[in-house]
Amino acid sequence: MSDATTPLIHPTAVISAEAELAADVRVGPYAVIDGPVRLGAGCVVRAHAQLVGPLTAGEDNDFGRSCVIGERPQHLAYKGEPTGVTIGHRNTFREHVTIHRGMPVGAGRGVTTLGDGNYLMCGSHLGHDCIVGNNAIIVNSALLGGHCEVGDRALISGNAGIHQNCRIGRLALVRGLAIVSMDVPPFWIVQSPNSAAGVNLIGMRRAGIPSADIQAVRKAFNILYRGGLILSLAVAKIEADLGASPTIQELIQFIRTTKRGIPGSHRHNNDEAQAA
Repeated sequence: MSDATTPLIHPTAVISAEAELAADVRVGPYAVIDGPVRLGAGCVVRAHAQLVGPLTAGEDNDFGRSCVIGERPQHLAYKGEPTGVTIGHRNTFREHVTIHRGMPVGAGRGVTTLGDGNYLMCGSHLGHDCIVGNNAIIVNSALLGGHCEVGDRALISGNAGIHQNCRIGRLALVRGLAIVSMDVPPFWIVQSPNSAAGVNLIGMRRAGIPSADIQAVRKAFNILYRGGLILSLAVAKIEADLGASPTIQELIQFIRTTKRGIPGSHRHNNDEAQAA
C-alpha cells in the first residue's frame, strides 16, 4: 500500500455505503468494510481485513491482514441486535486478530471496547463485551472470553486462555499457556493453573512506578501469600501496614471487589519473578 496521504482505496476492496472514512484512510486489496463503520484519520486497513459495523475507531489504528473486527458474538442468545465495537487511537491489530461485538444490554454491555495504544498480536481473540484499557499487549493466540476486563499496560502472553468475566488488573502479567479463571490483581504475575508467581517488577519499573510503591506491592504480596492469614485478614493487614500508598489502595480495592476470587500461591517461585 502507498504512503500517500490522499485517499487510497484498492479497487478490489468492498466498502459499504454506510461507512465513513477519514480522508487519509488507506484500504488494501480485498479488504471488506461492512455496514456503519467509522474510521478516524491515519487508519490503515490491510489486505483481506474485515471490519463489520456498527464499529467506531479513532485515529491511527492499524488493522492487519485478515483480521476480523466487529463480527457477531459467539453466543446462542444473540439474535442480530445492532450492538458494536468502539476502538480508541493508535491500536495495532495483527494478522487474524478477531474481536466480537457486544451482546445487547441486559445480556451484555452492547459494546466491546478498547482504549488507546493497545497491541494485539497474531491470532489473538477478544470475546463479546470485553473492555481493554490503554497500552495493553495481548500476544499471539491469547484468547479472552466474553465480558473480560484488561487494565492499562497489562500483558497477556502467548496462548493464554482467560475465562469469561475475568478481570486482569493494571500492569498484571499472564504467562504463556496460562489458563486463568480468576481475577488477576494489578501488578501480579500469574501462571497456570490460577497460580500467583510474583510481582511484575519489570513492568512496574518501565511504567515509572516509584520504588517505594514497588516495595510496598512486594510486601503486600508476601503478606497475602506467606503470612498465614485468611484473605480478609491479609487484606486488612495490608491496608493497616501499607495503605498510605495509592498503589496499594488500588490493589486492595481490586481484591475487595473480586467476584471470581484471586489466584493462589505458586510457592516454587518468588516475587523476584521476571517478565519473560
